[in-house]
Amino acid sequence: MSDKWQEFEHQLNVIKRGGGEKRIAAEHKKGKLTARERIRELIDPETEFEEFGAWAAYDMYEEVGGCPGAGVVTGFGSIHGRKCVIVANDATVKAGAWFPMTAKKNLRAQEIAIENHLPVIYLVDSAGVFLPMQDEIFPDKEHFGRIFRNNAKMSALGIPQIAAIMGSCVAGGAYLPIMSDEALIVDGTGSVFLAGSYLVRAAIGEQVDNETLGGATTHTEISGVTDYKMDDDHHCLRTIRDLISHLKEPNRFGFVRSVPVDPSNSMDQLTEIFPDDRNKPYDMMQVINSIIDADTFIEYKKGYGQTILTGYARIDGWSVGIVANQRLVVKSKQGEMQIGGVIYSDSADKATRFILNCNQKKIPLVFLQDVTGFMVGKRSEHGGIIKDGAKMVNAVANSVVPKITVIVGNSYGAGNYAMCGKAYDPRFIYAWPTARIAVMGGAQAASTLLQIEVAAQEKKGITVTEEFKKEFLSNITQKYNNQTDVRYAAARLWVDEIIHPSETRMRISSAIDSADHQVLMDDFKTGVMQV
Repeated sequence: MSDKWQEFEHQLNVIKRGGGEKRIAAEHKKGKLTARERIRELIDPETEFEEFGAWAAYDMYEEVGGCPGAGVVTGFGSIHGRKCVIVANDATVKAGAWFPMTAKKNLRAQEIAIENHLPVIYLVDSAGVFLPMQDEIFPDKEHFGRIFRNNAKMSALGIPQIAAIMGSCVAGGAYLPIMSDEALIVDGTGSVFLAGSYLVRAAIGEQVDNETLGGATTHTEISGVTDYKMDDDHHCLRTIRDLISHLKEPNRFGFVRSVPVDPSNSMDQLTEIFPDDRNKPYDMMQVINSIIDADTFIEYKKGYGQTILTGYARIDGWSVGIVANQRLVVKSKQGEMQIGGVIYSDSADKATRFILNCNQKKIPLVFLQDVTGFMVGKRSEHGGIIKDGAKMVNAVANSVVPKITVIVGNSYGAGNYAMCGKAYDPRFIYAWPTARIAVMGGAQAASTLLQIEVAAQEKKGITVTEEFKKEFLSNITQKYNNQTDVRYAAARLWVDEIIHPSETRMRISSAIDSADHQVLMDDFKTGVMQV
């Protein structure tokens, strides 16, 4: 896994350089800091910025030169000890223009802030919508306009929002900072207007420069649109820190936490145990023991439904319920050999009951995914695998406690759903470099598609050669493997971040800490279940 992670780290470092050294130098020449420099100066010294969505738009939009990180940096930062969501436009990437994935990434950051009741800091520096793709970003429910709707909703919920106009802020994007609780603007570099000088001239024939139209002096002393005029980026960031320092201490839900204890397994042990070959069996308990506090696992229904491990534990002191796919081949008490990573009726039944228990006790759930799907075949169908699987999906869908999902290996088919994939509203979802996400494995998909293709050709009276089969299988498998690569998923924000296994414990702990800021929780109801 170390070689794979080195490859990922190299690619991630390239992403973090945004538009490259020339663009960074150009921003510095204007007297501006880059997005990442602004974040570093904004957050508390000696603390780390916990980024999410770094891989957004990876290997996308190549026809227009790409869009590293979707042109925006998002994550958690501590400001005077207060956890905040930070959203910073990266002006080195297409002048901070909004691509479809830029909007999606912004919406995900707002979703995290809403779900966890965390303050949001917007560091605005954007040229507006990338016009060649306006149809993919402008009119739909989850497009650009949803951001401003969320601004209004967050304000109504009492979630603090502070926006700093540190560069361009044009057209519809102008509403974001002004719909925040407080808006700062940097003199000389910040500007905000619905239409720039060129558009104004074209629309109404008026001759006016951008500074007069929407500069700092205009909006702090004439229009009253913004609240604070800042001398430069440094002054602006200091002021934001001061404003955050005036916020009251957050209320807490009160998830149970004891004194943390180090895990019994080291991550070094884990990387040795965890196989690179996704088809090889391994003991998921080794993964669990590398994440949880030592000697805290209380296994639920041990010996029953063994292809899913369930139990209570502590992670960095936090009380959690764990639902994890066991990858060892096991033998049931009825003498049935069960394949690791597959969900059987008994394991679905056990997991469902455990999820209900955690909701009853208000204990956050952690899902560790390495699942190939539900068991198929006559025996399983006759045994009611569909209804047992449906029970598990129902419990996951209606669960009200925070759910944190970590995809360590395979995430295939309906197994992705039952183990709280993206569609089931995990509070946070992370993936290891070894993760693969698809409707089924590449080999199975290629074999299935080959059978369909052969049948279609023979129906036309065409004889299918072995050479044709081999080439067809190779092409399909390659395409499928590219699409199941975890970077493909992260580029589309199907996961919040690709993390090194050693980060797993910290990320889960931070996720529960974030969730603890939201004091409201819905009543737990499951609706109709087949029994």
